[in-house]
Amino acid sequence: MGPLEFVLIAIVLIVIVIIARNIRVVQQAKAYVVERLGAYSTTWGVGLHFKVPFIERVAKIVSLKEQVADFPPQPVITKDNVTMQIDTVVYFEITDPKLYTYGIENPMTAIENLSATTLRNIIGDLELDQCLTSRDIINSKMRSILDVATDPWGIKVNRVELKNILPPKEIQNAMEKQMKAERERREAILKAEGEKRAAILSAEGEKESAILRADAKKQAAILEAEGRAEAIIKVQQATAEGLKLLNEASPTDAVIRIRALEAFAAAANGQATKIIIPSEIQGLAGLAEGIVESVKSKK
Repeated sequence: MGPLEFVLIAIVLIVIVIIARNIRVVQQAKAYVVERLGAYSTTWGVGLHFKVPFIERVAKIVSLKEQVADFPPQPVITKDNVTMQIDTVVYFEITDPKLYTYGIENPMTAIENLSATTLRNIIGDLELDQCLTSRDIINSKMRSILDVATDPWGIKVNRVELKNILPPKEIQNAMEKQMKAERERREAILKAEGEKRAAILSAEGEKESAILRADAKKQAAILEAEGRAEAIIKVQQATAEGLKLLNEASPTDAVIRIRALEAFAAAANGQATKIIIPSEIQGLAGLAEGIVESVKSKK
């Protein structure tokens, strides 16, 4: 094998190596920005690509995934002159690899500075209490402003979050004391409301108990009165029945007088110490003696 053959073999090997080194496979969620002779040529997407040796080069490999930029705390001053430290988190993705490569020199530094200045502008129009209670509003305003500003760089800002809001130490201490006082006030109010409710329930229970007792006494008195009235009615009915039977029997005057004498005797019943006898009763007694004598004479 002569020297010429070695040269040819070497040339072929060099060509194979060059071709192999210029074959590129672009992965998923990646984009290759290709330049030809120093000028932008094309952007490679997913797949197999061949780069012309010594003429084309891959200027930048861009990730198309959503990315997160966590920036350090930035000092900001509120409308009421309170200096706070606020750090932000920006979620973004690259939508145009060409603009991302050639639009700005250092995109991440640009986004950081832009987010800091935007945050200062927004917080400068708010007071401390508004800053602490309006995170969603601040996040929305920052996302809108950053999205418009980064659009020429091929970047889309999807979300902006205020990670931490750190007021000065003395402000934090005052806020903690205020929160403690507020909690104690709420606790006192809840305790007073509970005691009030318990007193109301106790009073209502005593009221209902008194009403029930009075109602029970009322019902007992009504039943007792009804019993007495019914007894009186029964007695009157018995008396009326007796008089009716007596009238139906047509008693003689003598029988009536004798019955009256028996009633008088029953009335006395041996309990009276002094008895006044009416004249009618005296005559009745004489009549009784006459009847007795008449019976004896007949015997």
